[in-house]
Amino acid sequence: MKKEDLPAVGILAGRLVRMHYAYDQERYMKPGNPEQGYQRWFGTKLDADDAILLVAEDPSIAAGPLGYAFVALEGRDYNNLLEPHAKLHDILVDERAQKHGVGEALLDEVFRTAKEKGAPRVLLYTASQNETAQRLFHRMGFRTTMLEMTRELR
Repeated sequence: MKKEDLPAVGILAGRLVRMHYAYDQERYMKPGNPEQGYQRWFGTKLDADDAILLVAEDPSIAAGPLGYAFVALEGRDYNNLLEPHAKLHDILVDERAQKHGVGEALLDEVFRTAKEKGAPRVLLYTASQNETAQRLFHRMGFRTTMLEMTRELR
């Protein structure tokens, strides 16, 4: 990802935030202005050794960023019983680019880059309602290992 990609990626990230909030307004953070927040935050990660920021582009589909992925390289985590890994925090493909292999290409690059940086595995969380993403993740070799459960305290 380049600095000039940040505004467009901020817009994509805003869509991701709103999509999750629509799934479950009690579980996911309320969108204020996630576009600016993500743009600023991703700007701090551009040169970070423990982050991977990828942008998908294909001029044959449309101009500009069509998707993005954000991955953090994580060490051993006793709270979650995890060995070192690359955690895929975000992946989103613009509607115009869906069903064109963009998600698969982003994940292939996530795998290549994470392995290059020494990560032995990639871990992700996905919304239980996001069946489309889950099908992609299973197709790309992910397996289900954990189920998050939430209870509100009222």
